[in-house]
Amino acid sequence: MLLKGWTEEITRAECRPEAQTVHCIARLEQNIGVAIPYLNAVLGGYIYINEPPSVAFRNQGKLISVHVDHIAINALQDADEARKILLWLQQEINDAWERRAEITPSFKAAPRPQVLQILRLLPKTNCKKCGQPTCMVFATMAAEGGKDAEHCPSLSPEAKKQLTAYLERFPSDG
Repeated sequence: MLLKGWTEEITRAECRPEAQTVHCIARLEQNIGVAIPYLNAVLGGYIYINEPPSVAFRNQGKLISVHVDHIAINALQDADEARKILLWLQQEINDAWERRAEITPSFKAAPRPQVLQILRLLPKTNCKKCGQPTCMVFATMAAEGGKDAEHCPSLSPEAKKQLTAYLERFPSDG
């Protein structure tokens, strides 16, 4: 077992006291740098940095970044949700490390959907039926994994099919 423990720091953004979410920094008791390329291969990070190694990905609407000595998670409901995600990550990190002989480490970020490509597939009417102020905002959210073709009521069946096919080419955020 590579990652055995951590100390959690749960905070609210000082610049946004009205925020309903909290953030977590978990200070790791072990350096996990050697496992990060394997974790990246398994989870498909959308940002990968070689030196010092770190990977960032989205999971369940959370932005999670894993570094050699800490893990950062944003937009959490509370400390309990942070602990659940940290326990899940501990399992993923340790599993990837234990299976490293079977995994080809990845030193690159996973491909990401392009906002402008998504925008090309949208009706560009800025109708607001999706709950967003513009199609550009919708496209940005779709590129980040927060929206999909089903969230745009103005898409024709053919355009829905095309947008779904385009977005399916990229790893989902789990």
